[in-house]
Amino acid sequence: MSQTYIVVDQAKDWSAFLPSDRVITFTQYLNLANNKSQGRTRIINLCKSSKYLSDGYYCSLLAESRGHHVMPSVRVLNDLSKKDLYELEISQWLPLLAKKLAKPDAPMDMKLHCVFGRTIHPEMKEFARKLFESFPSPVLEVTLKFRKEWQVTALQTTSQSKLNDEEETLFAESLEAFSNKVWSKGRIQRAAKFDMAILLNPEEKLPPSDGQAIKKFIQAGKQLGIHVDTIGPKDIMRLPEYDGLFIRETTNIDHHTYRFAKKAEGLGLVVMDDPQSIMRCTNKVYLADLFNTHKVPCPKTRIVHKGESNVEDALEAVISYPMVVKIPDGAFSKGVIKTENRKALTESLNTLFKKSSLLLVQEYLYTEFDWRIGVLNNKPIFACRYYMVKDHWQIYQHSDSASESGGFDTLPTFEVPRRVLQAAIAATKPIGDGLYGVDVKEINGRGYVIEVNDNPSIDRGVEDKYLGNELYMHIMSEFLRRMQVKRGDTPT
Repeated sequence: MSQTYIVVDQAKDWSAFLPSDRVITFTQYLNLANNKSQGRTRIINLCKSSKYLSDGYYCSLLAESRGHHVMPSVRVLNDLSKKDLYELEISQWLPLLAKKLAKPDAPMDMKLHCVFGRTIHPEMKEFARKLFESFPSPVLEVTLKFRKEWQVTALQTTSQSKLNDEEETLFAESLEAFSNKVWSKGRIQRAAKFDMAILLNPEEKLPPSDGQAIKKFIQAGKQLGIHVDTIGPKDIMRLPEYDGLFIRETTNIDHHTYRFAKKAEGLGLVVMDDPQSIMRCTNKVYLADLFNTHKVPCPKTRIVHKGESNVEDALEAVISYPMVVKIPDGAFSKGVIKTENRKALTESLNTLFKKSSLLLVQEYLYTEFDWRIGVLNNKPIFACRYYMVKDHWQIYQHSDSASESGGFDTLPTFEVPRRVLQAAIAATKPIGDGLYGVDVKEINGRGYVIEVNDNPSIDRGVEDKYLGNELYMHIMSEFLRRMQVKRGDTPT
């Protein structure tokens, strides 16, 4: 169970809004008993001053020392205390700002407020959102100046007392949208010990988990005392509500999934996939180098550079045809080309070099299926055999109109050849202790790791076909254990 407190300087500072027993003064917060059994505590700091050693500064400092999640954090207060700390971050958004704001005929100054990443000025909507993502604060005051171009001359946290009537209305709406626990007695009184979010994208064509699997995760969480919400790509501002984040959307570095993971990790949430795993797994060049360093068994592999001369000769000296050319961040067999001869190799290199300055070239190992070993905390939890699409060399085949996949078998891990399991574990250990799907080819009793997926598929009736509901319980139990450790509880 979690609870939220809004901290103000004096009770009268809240007079413009609906009364709530969650609104307390800084003095009351100072004397608040820290009861871990009540669960996660979130603090929305609305003290008028956040200067160093002010009540607002101490509110955030004490909250962090008590293990409470507070907005704004001490880091944000420190970053906003000096212009050179926030100016570099803001400078990259100024072109966006210039496009949205009209150029006045004469120099002018303007001041506006952003509340939970929202503003009453439509043209500043995207700018306000970016400010909130970088400097999470209930109320930010932005001062803009136009001389020859628009510039941000000041940025600071402030309180709701600085807002006009229209902004006060937006503040009340935004606060409710940001954390309805403040107003909803029902959610505060529920029996759940922890809150967790599952990140989904309804528009994704090939999501890691189907709707039925997501329901199974939610049901498993409920049995373990975890309340699970589903959130979408636009809900990054809701992360402070939760103790854990489970990303069930295909990840990438230059993508909102990575920003969600980084933000959640910074807020102290338990995260799968964690940012490090996303960074390491989504780039095949990184994995290839990692496998080489840690002696992980894998196909013959060479990393090639766009400007490299005589690259075909160099490849043919170490790898026989057919060769497989890959872009570093492809997923679901996309950006992968099988080449049978030098002409096809040259064409493939030229095509894929348009997307990346580095490519991966591997020897082609024929098998009727790929092993997929699900690994959690460096232990195997499920095993599947993914078969190649009929008359095709991959488990996925894509066309302009549709995507097709081959068949599958699901087996208990104890029926998997020992060397396949050993190869899978060897591949995940240098990456981390998260949830991974390791693709392994078995040839002559030996396992060869093709890649490690940080966001493995878990669909109802496929990966869970052997374990059933136990697979979901196993994964959610690991979340529970980690959230208990974060809180300082004894894991059950």
